[in-house]
Amino acid sequence: MLKEEAVLSLQVDEVLYHEKSKFQDILVFKSKNQGRVLVLDNFIQLTEYDEFAYHEMMVFLALNSHPNPKKVLVIGGGDGGVVREVVKHPSVESVVMCEIDEMVTQASKKYLPFMSTGFDSPKLKLHIGDGIEFMKNTHGEFDVIFTDSSDPIGPAVCLFKKPYYETMKKALKPGGILCSQGESMWYDRKLISEMIQMCRTLFPVVDYAYASIPQFPGGTLGFLLCSTSQNTNFREPLTKFSSQIMKSYNLRYYNQEVHRAAFVLPELFCKEFGLRGDK
Repeated sequence: MLKEEAVLSLQVDEVLYHEKSKFQDILVFKSKNQGRVLVLDNFIQLTEYDEFAYHEMMVFLALNSHPNPKKVLVIGGGDGGVVREVVKHPSVESVVMCEIDEMVTQASKKYLPFMSTGFDSPKLKLHIGDGIEFMKNTHGEFDVIFTDSSDPIGPAVCLFKKPYYETMKKALKPGGILCSQGESMWYDRKLISEMIQMCRTLFPVVDYAYASIPQFPGGTLGFLLCSTSQNTNFREPLTKFSSQIMKSYNLRYYNQEVHRAAFVLPELFCKEFGLRGDK
């Protein structure tokens, strides 16, 4: 069964925004049971009900695996969810976000206020433009880079290719880490396996984790993590949040136990991806 054959239906209460930018069709609607929903080119990107699971895990799996993540780059993520979580981290001093479609950012600010609080952070510098072109002029500048992309269809295909990862590697400082949206292990096994093998030709440490997210096909979405340092162990967080910090950051999914557990894959995928739970 292909992911494209999986069907998810949500009852629409009210269409809040529907416009076509020069890049894509943008829809925001209020659903009956899942809160507000962002849809790009007919693909659900997030629901208010469970978006925090994806954004918290993408951000803190990476940031808490770096010894001192001061400068961060976010490619994509125009809804603001990744930036919202990144600016919470106490070590992060500055964030550059590159989003090619300004209309997505504008729609999020107006119709998805629970997503867009990070846009008001003094840590953030928002760059509207092509993230790949931005990085081509950047060398050894960032501690952590996030790629919050859509599926590898159309313009996003290049974000799953080796030249893009080579560009990110050049933009990282020594010891730098990257984290990219890693698709569904239930539906994208071949792609994930190929991505892991490709990244191993560039980085000494490559790993894969996942989160439970009901609104995506298969109920999970993964994260591909790479480090330029052979000493990185993604499976054991360097930064451990206290219960007080967890509460102050309003974290609802991520904790250090979930961090460790996210790398424990079913045996089928351990074999498929060449990853072992006892690594």
